[in-house]
Amino acid sequence: MSVNVKTPNVVPIEAASAEIVSIVPATLNAAPPAPMAAVNSSFAASLRGVLQKVLPALLGLIVLVVIWQIAAIGSKGFPTPLKTWEAAKVIFADPFYVAGPNDMGIGWNVLASLKRVALGFGLAALIGIPAGFLIGRFSFIASMLNPIISLLRPVSPLAWLPIGLLLFQRAEPASAWTIFICSIWPMILNTAEGVTRIPQDYLNVARVLNLSEFTVMRKILFPAVLPYILTGARLSIGIAWLVIIAAEMLTGGVGIGFWIWNEWNNLNVENIIVAILLIGVVGMALEQGLMAIARHFSYDNR
Repeated sequence: MSVNVKTPNVVPIEAASAEIVSIVPATLNAAPPAPMAAVNSSFAASLRGVLQKVLPALLGLIVLVVIWQIAAIGSKGFPTPLKTWEAAKVIFADPFYVAGPNDMGIGWNVLASLKRVALGFGLAALIGIPAGFLIGRFSFIASMLNPIISLLRPVSPLAWLPIGLLLFQRAEPASAWTIFICSIWPMILNTAEGVTRIPQDYLNVARVLNLSEFTVMRKILFPAVLPYILTGARLSIGIAWLVIIAAEMLTGGVGIGFWIWNEWNNLNVENIIVAILLIGVVGMALEQGLMAIARHFSYDNR
């Protein structure tokens, strides 16, 4: 009687060794973990985005400095970038000195101008935004005020300064008046445009619910019109900062406009260029701040 004994499957030593050897290189050459690859990819994308924004700006500044240098070489008395830089170091070494009522550092002059801008801009917002709501909400008021706005809006800002001096008899409120009358129009027009773009269905629902006009303003109109209000405010702040410089040149006193005019009388052209660059930086900061607020309240971010 014969018995069939099954022998176990034995893997040859050579085959096992070959199999082990083939696994080791594959493990060593494996791709990095997914989280590390994602981090590296995100960092590379962020770096690329920063370079795409920074490099063109740096190139533009370099071109500006080169043109400036060429203009300084070809013009008698026009300061070079290096000479302007040396003057800037002296100016900003003590920007808040006080040597008399009309002899103050550039820091105090900028703050005085910002104070006037805040006053005129605040009054324009306080009156212009409600006026825009009324114009956009009621066609009778729009028909009544639109001809007045069309008549007064194109008037040059400085044409309003003598009227302010006549009304207030002092330079300080006259400057604020000029800013107010010039910066109110973008707020009125943008607010009214936002109100007219509200879907009629919203107002029909409010009418069905028998909501009061104040509730409609607070719950429906204001949230929908807020991006338009902020756009008008951004345009107005640029106009206000533009107008105050010219107004202060004519009225005198403390302010960056008067400071520039005083430096011109002293033939300090490099100081004037420093002030021009500072005016640009402050104006850009004001506008960028309002743009950031507008983006925060934009419907695209909701």
